[in-house]
Amino acid sequence: MSRHGELGTALHRWRDRITRAEAGLPADESRRPPGLRREELAELTGLSVEYIVRLEQGRATSPSVQVLTTLARALRLSDGERRHLFLLAGQSPPATGHVSDHVPPSVRRLLDQLTGTPCGVYDAAWNLITWNPLWAALLGDPAAQQGRGRNAVWQHFAGLPSRISHTLEQEARFEAAVVADLRAATVRYPTDEKLRFLIGDLRRVSSRFGQLWNSRIAGFHDSDTKTVHHPDVGPVDVDYDTFVAPGNDLRIVTCSAAPGTPEADRLKLLDVIGPERMAEADPSLVPDPTLSAPVASPAPATASTPDPADH
Repeated sequence: MSRHGELGTALHRWRDRITRAEAGLPADESRRPPGLRREELAELTGLSVEYIVRLEQGRATSPSVQVLTTLARALRLSDGERRHLFLLAGQSPPATGHVSDHVPPSVRRLLDQLTGTPCGVYDAAWNLITWNPLWAALLGDPAAQQGRGRNAVWQHFAGLPSRISHTLEQEARFEAAVVADLRAATVRYPTDEKLRFLIGDLRRVSSRFGQLWNSRIAGFHDSDTKTVHHPDVGPVDVDYDTFVAPGNDLRIVTCSAAPGTPEADRLKLLDVIGPERMAEADPSLVPDPTLSAPVASPAPATASTPDPADH
């Protein structure tokens, strides 16, 4: 079935399930079935009966945002159903307000369970909201950073210090993905002033960001390998993966290494010593120098601004 056919089927199903009383019309208990007639939906929405027929038959292929909003209100759709209606019609779901920093309990439980995997959670504007201890141990403790210091896109394009290094190909993929994310966020949250100011400031401080923004580049997040230059255990090659939490715009970013590799051993070591520097830890925990020679960090660990989602 085509997308337009699915839209018509969904509208018909939603119309059939709502009663006249629920729609604000006088009840008529003698009538069967209890759903709304097309004429009644037309009365509630101000649309013509003919147009509703065309919608349900998949022949009206481009309903406007105003039409969809009116239908959603008349049919008493839930937030999830309203979003589904817009997507079926090929429209961006309407903004729900400002970029949210709410982390559902299920996502917090996920962080608690991923004890052996560095994990950070970002909002739709790529502000780091929360993270687990191993994330801080690997990338530097974000607790010392405030405001833009926790925004992954600002960190990258403003050239702030980072423990992560990219190849040219990795950098191009990362930049395309996050610029596309920010553009989508401005569509979903057009009234969010912080997001609007972030975009404006990024365009002022980075000609590269401005070029990508003006090009309307399309990008998406894919698995990638990054090198994290840790001040104590040396370079750690980790796989970066980005997941979107269902039902919201949170980005869950994880770092992992294949079992049995030196990188996996270093992550286990960091999981033991936590975000404290190894120099302050038990000397017996210092890794075998034949596995990795520590390299200098771009800045001391206590002053370094990590780029945790620079993926």
